[in-house]
Amino acid sequence: MLTVYGDVYSGNCFKVKLLLSHLALPHEWVHVDILKKETRTREFLAKNPNGKIPLIEIEPGVFLSESPAILVYLAEGTSFLPKDRLERARVLQWMSFEQYSHEPYIAGARFIIRYLGRPPGLEKSLQQKMAPGYQALDVMEQHMSSRAFFVADRYTIADIALYAYTHVAHEGGFDMSKYAAIASWTARVRSQAGYVGMDG
Repeated sequence: MLTVYGDVYSGNCFKVKLLLSHLALPHEWVHVDILKKETRTREFLAKNPNGKIPLIEIEPGVFLSESPAILVYLAEGTSFLPKDRLERARVLQWMSFEQYSHEPYIAGARFIIRYLGRPPGLEKSLQQKMAPGYQALDVMEQHMSSRAFFVADRYTIADIALYAYTHVAHEGGFDMSKYAAIASWTARVRSQAGYVGMDG
């Protein structure tokens, strides 16, 4: 059985939880609290020297970290990862977009507000995340204006990767009222068989 080390309220960890639920894969979830520096303990660093979650233990002593890698590993051989060469590359394209153009700003702003309580000393940093965050949302809105899902007109790990932080972007101070296509898409994600929310 897989063991997952993570915090379900972290979007990167939630991605893994959501795919596992869609696939109905049995697993054990071990909660790791980053605010208590539980990723920096000697025990955890022995599992992942980079000291980050999510982390999965595939079999005793065999670990895999980084949410995109974990999603690809779990989705291999399923409908969540296309076999077609170009479609597969486009899934990876959108997952890269999420990690480099979306997550640093959407998730970063959410962390400052939800986890840290929006301390005055981080207000400048928070504001610096808003413009590039909205830019990422604008790219998504334009892409989804004529599509049901991000790639191949079907639900894939590209959608899971982007959904994780987008559906809680309002917790980072982002006004989502103008993003009708994104709203329709998030509703389609929630309607997928096996969907589970952050709260379970």
